[in-house]
Amino acid sequence: MFEFSPTRSKWEQIAETVAERVKSGELRPDDKLSEVELTEEFGVDRKTVRKAVAALRADRLVVTRTGMGSFVTHPSERGEQ
Repeated sequence: MFEFSPTRSKWEQIAETVAERVKSGELRPDDKLSEVELTEEFGVDRKTVRKAVAALRADRLVVTRTGMGSFVTHPSERGEQ
């Protein structure tokens, strides 16, 4: 189980962890982020995961496609080379 720091919100820590996975290549462009899997992995409710995904979307690390889910963006979509 993931160890959360008591000094920061859980959704921020989840977003940071997923962002690190994207930047390291563990999560690749077009990989789908499963809210169900993330809630199970981090032991939090779906609302917390949705806040984390919203933060990742704001940072352009993921894009949400209506009716399909959230997917990791390509570096070019993030403004990276």
